[in-house]
Amino acid sequence: MSASRVRTRPLRWNSRAQRAGAAGHGYAAEGALNMSDAQARSWLSRTMRRLVADDAELDAEELRGDVEQAGSTLVADCTRGQRVQVTGRLRSVVHKPRGSVPTLEAELFDGTGSVTLIWLGRRHIPGIEPGRALCAYGRVAESDGVRIMFNPWYELKQSAS
Repeated sequence: MSASRVRTRPLRWNSRAQRAGAAGHGYAAEGALNMSDAQARSWLSRTMRRLVADDAELDAEELRGDVEQAGSTLVADCTRGQRVQVTGRLRSVVHKPRGSVPTLEAELFDGTGSVTLIWLGRRHIPGIEPGRALCAYGRVAESDGVRIMFNPWYELKQSAS
């Protein structure tokens, strides 16, 4: 063997693409592995986060994405007296009479906070049920630190499931 062909230490490859490229297979050129190291780390960190995060946190993150996509205001950013559009999922729906007036109350959660939607004079509204996604339009009020919308206009959204 000639001295120029003898290797004193083994080669180390940083990635699969380098191994394939060094072998002349053109693996990276085929597009099978086109992620940079930063992209691979961010993908790995997102995947690991999804594996270790609890369901409520992942659900809140998904709802925040839906709010952004709909162009609505985040509940956490709503202030008293402001006319807003909020999007989220109904957590609870209850019939609570206020004096002699029938009242339907629903808690809408968008991933950042919740607002109570109150329909006066209604015992039941078709489609208003826990787990249902909807957009609500109205003026925000506050009572004892709780955000409220009285008789909001609403639009039922398609279920994700």
